[in-house]
Amino acid sequence: MAFPVEEKHGFLVVLLHGDVDLSKSPAARKVILNCLKKRRHVMVDLAAVDYIDSSGVASLVEGFQYARSNDLEFALVGVSEAAMNVLRLARLDQVFRIHASLDELPDGGD
Repeated sequence: MAFPVEEKHGFLVVLLHGDVDLSKSPAARKVILNCLKKRRHVMVDLAAVDYIDSSGVASLVEGFQYARSNDLEFALVGVSEAAMNVLRLARLDQVFRIHASLDELPDGGD
């Protein structure tokens, strides 16, 4: 499954959608890490995520850790209620920078 990437406000925005589970999280991980390996700041848009399991969350955490260790920005945007429930349960809503929408972002990144 391909997850599209857009450029907005100086960030690469990875658009995750549907169920981000064990079968689809490797693709999400690959797209997120490929964006970060380009030395670009990354936002992951979770507005269209219906379900995310621990493997999907692990892909987000890995992106966050890679960004942090490489002096890059990493944040989540438009987090769906289903995804937010999982993030809250794992207390990751306290770890990730989370924005309500892309429109609230100042120009940043490169």
